[in-house]
Amino acid sequence: MKRSIWTTVFLVAMSGAFAQKSASKRFFMDVHQMEPGKVTFDAVMEAHQKDLKTGPEYGVDFMKFWVDEKKGLIYCLASAGKASDLTTAHKHAHGLLPKDVYEVKSSMVDPEVPGKQYFMDFHYVGPGQVTEQAVAGAHEKDLSVQRKYGVNLINYWLDEKKGVIFCLAQAADSAALIKTHKEAHGLLPNAVQTVKQGQ
Repeated sequence: MKRSIWTTVFLVAMSGAFAQKSASKRFFMDVHQMEPGKVTFDAVMEAHQKDLKTGPEYGVDFMKFWVDEKKGLIYCLASAGKASDLTTAHKHAHGLLPKDVYEVKSSMVDPEVPGKQYFMDFHYVGPGQVTEQAVAGAHEKDLSVQRKYGVNLINYWLDEKKGVIFCLAQAADSAALIKTHKEAHGLLPNAVQTVKQGQ
């Protein structure tokens, strides 16, 4: 069955609109600093459920979060049109606003190992001092070394403009992750957090 020319024009227009909408979505990692020892995974999960309900009103898709209960840190990964949409969604969902918001690019996601501890490490390189290509190269070196230390690197997120890199990994302890980075390329994280993951 042949399509009419108007059907073809309509489909092309719709596909173009969808592509434009998808391209307008950007990824963000926001960081909430709560009082150390005063935040629980369950409380963050409750707030996240509110985010999931409120997010679509502002074009925000809340994806995953990570919590360091001991240090009171929460990392939240989401896609949105702009950073202010993310903070507005948080504000109307539960009122807890992030300390920092980073616009990030991510790598290819590697499989997770069930039951293994999660770690989020933070590298501050400095504004304009790191490129996507350089981080991808360092990540490949990490992957070539990680098994030696029992580490499973899952993903990383880069804010090229602010010079910030987040790495998500699984390991027996933070020392194993640091040893992996040290042997692979020598770029050590500014901080490593023991986190629980939710979505």
